[in-house]
Amino acid sequence: MKKALLILTFLTACLAFCCGQTAADTLTLKKERGDYQFYQGENRLPTSQFIMTLKSSEQAYKQFKSAQANYTLALILSYTGGFLIGYPIGTAISGGEPEWALAGIGLGLVAISLPINQGYITKTKSAINTYNRSLQSSAKRDKSELKLTLNGSGIGLTLRF
Repeated sequence: MKKALLILTFLTACLAFCCGQTAADTLTLKKERGDYQFYQGENRLPTSQFIMTLKSSEQAYKQFKSAQANYTLALILSYTGGFLIGYPIGTAISGGEPEWALAGIGLGLVAISLPINQGYITKTKSAINTYNRSLQSSAKRDKSELKLTLNGSGIGLTLRF
């Protein structure tokens, strides 16, 4: 009887820690030192691993692909704008006649890239929320439960699905 009670206690303790979804499964986007980083629970994910994780949710993956298009466009505009700003400044430092119109165009490109980059961040957060909701809905679909029951004939485990 002691062995059966010990085994039953051990099984109950083990089952108490079983979960379909934990906080470690969910994805987050955190800003660190001016840059955004992807996390799954407490673990930092490189972008490639983040994309592989998102592939399990088709809708979240499509949202992130759209966000990446924004990111690429913002990157191209900001680097081009930075070059167009820096070229006249370099010309002025070296003693030449700078084309300040180029710097103005560059400043305009950088200004345009800022809201596009914000769109990337917004779409990425939306993709992460979609992924996390899909985890919660898949965890809710599993209606099976295991209970320790006590009735007139003794103690037992009841599995309902």
